[in-house]
Amino acid sequence: MKKIDLNTTREFNPKHMHKFLVHDSADFRIINFNLSAGLTFPVHSHDLDGQLSILVIEGEGEFLGADEVAIPAKTGEMLISDIREPHGVRATTDMRIIVTIAPPI
Repeated sequence: MKKIDLNTTREFNPKHMHKFLVHDSADFRIINFNLSAGLTFPVHSHDLDGQLSILVIEGEGEFLGADEVAIPAKTGEMLISDIREPHGVRATTDMRIIVTIAPPI
């Protein structure tokens, strides 16, 4: 069992997002990304099988998909998709997200 305090990763920079590796194992990977208001985690995809989730733990913005189709996102909301499906995030306020990837890439 492992306890992690995500309050210790609450850092923002107006020029780039912060990335913190929360957990990494053979089964899944968890990453905390912090985006200042106005920043975008670019839309991308991975050429492999698996799924991912993006959980908003603070702030508001948009989940982005293919052709930058935008889905509103706020604290407590989660996006689940195949890893092959294009995905990204745009922050309208300071925003913290937790990305879980299984299997890890």
